[in-house]
Amino acid sequence: MNTYRQSPFANITPVVKNLIIINIIFYFATWILRAQFNLNELLSAHYFDSSLFRPWQIVTYMFMHDPKNPYHIIFNMLGLFVFGPILENTMGSKRFINFYFITGVGALLLNWGVEAVELHNLTGSFTPNVMEYIGTVPMVYQIYYGSMLGASGAIFGLAVAFAMLFPNVELFIMFIPIPVKAKYAVAGYIVFELVSGFGQFAGDSVAHFAHLGGALFGFIIVKIWGLNRSNNFFD
Repeated sequence: MNTYRQSPFANITPVVKNLIIINIIFYFATWILRAQFNLNELLSAHYFDSSLFRPWQIVTYMFMHDPKNPYHIIFNMLGLFVFGPILENTMGSKRFINFYFITGVGALLLNWGVEAVELHNLTGSFTPNVMEYIGTVPMVYQIYYGSMLGASGAIFGLAVAFAMLFPNVELFIMFIPIPVKAKYAVAGYIVFELVSGFGQFAGDSVAHFAHLGGALFGFIIVKIWGLNRSNNFFD
């Protein structure tokens, strides 16, 4: 009797594998170096006018995850593992990694845009003097000294690309007992993010507009690049 079982990681594509490894390294480095460095403050993305903003955060924020919430990195890496290899095989490794980072940056840009509008509505300026509002307008302080972190924006970009290229692949979604076609699952998730983003529910710290930014840029890039389903071996 042959008891050999192939590892589920045996067929993972090179870019996806390296992205997962880098994310895991950053996650554990946040814990290991926490006594010497606040990597979350240094590498997570801050508002572009914040004194905490550094140019490299535009990229490094994608590799940072909440050290107090392991599900943050687990679900993001699961999404990368599910959608990434198929898309990398379809696009090619070079185009795939470009797609990943463009959607990640796009997620940050849309989130910044939403924050800028919120600041303008509150203060009349996109770049107010934050010291004038400390203690009186908490949202201004939150935007300037809060941070955004995680691969979620890029993962949403991948999910949208997957749904566009492989719309009829059936996915198993948590808490849903039957498989759902990718085009419906991703569309439903986008609607959820829209409702959550505009609803601004109390206690919700998720950057929903970053997710939507990744999804939007993913859609645009698929259209601009003219990606098609010529390699769609699932239908």
